[in-house]
Amino acid sequence: MIGFWENLFERLSKNTLPGKFVTSIGAFVRSYFSSVPYVLGYIGRIFQSTFAFINTEKAARKILIMQLLFTFIEALPIVVFLSVALGSAIFLVGYDLLLSLGQASMIYQILIVVVVRELGPVLVAFVVTARSSTAIATELGGMVTSHQVESYISVGVDPVDYLVAPRFLGVTLSVFFLCLYFSLCGILGPYIAAMFVNPTIAAGYFSELLKNCSVLMILTSILKSIVFGMIISITATYYGFNVERSSTEIPVAGIQAVSKSFVGIIIADVIIILIPMLM
Repeated sequence: MIGFWENLFERLSKNTLPGKFVTSIGAFVRSYFSSVPYVLGYIGRIFQSTFAFINTEKAARKILIMQLLFTFIEALPIVVFLSVALGSAIFLVGYDLLLSLGQASMIYQILIVVVVRELGPVLVAFVVTARSSTAIATELGGMVTSHQVESYISVGVDPVDYLVAPRFLGVTLSVFFLCLYFSLCGILGPYIAAMFVNPTIAAGYFSELLKNCSVLMILTSILKSIVFGMIISITATYYGFNVERSSTEIPVAGIQAVSKSFVGIIIADVIIILIPMLM
């Protein structure tokens, strides 16, 4: 009986258009998910190397410092400008609109939700992805094509320990600190703007913010920043090492790192938002 159904499915897949379509979909799914075990093993290897990073050589720590300098320090002015502009615009425009509806006190809750919990971590992750994901992927891809990675392996240096772990840790810490600065500046910016526009609003600004702020919002923002940083660093290093021989693959790896990081950030953001709703 089983052989009958197998033969029937084989005849359908060969002789009919729907059967060929189903066969092509199955082949695509198999090829797409064939690398999942390797990716999971790569992620596990990164976590293992990161936990042992304290005992690594000083050269790897220099890579961590340089990654923090590029990803955190150099991106700080952009993040501060975005947070101040976004927070001030939301507060000033939203306050007048809600005041006309008799719900002016809701602007503080909206400000906390948008700046601290929702839009802040996503914007920071997008900025870091645009700046650092391409740089990491192209740098590692260039090291692969120039056989530097093979040289590390030949002298007994693990590329994941020396090249990936400091970048993983540096990007994750950078996203966390940038989200922290984004939240602080996004809250202080509206206060400074309100002092010039309407000083009466600024009088009870911080007390109203504290009433509408909760521990869950802060923990959600922290979780998002850490998860987004992990996604960016893992994706960038993975596609950087995927470069094989030709130097023309390097820009392709950079594009894939950015696009896949964006997709991963959006999916992770949706999952983190849905978790409290399902509990």
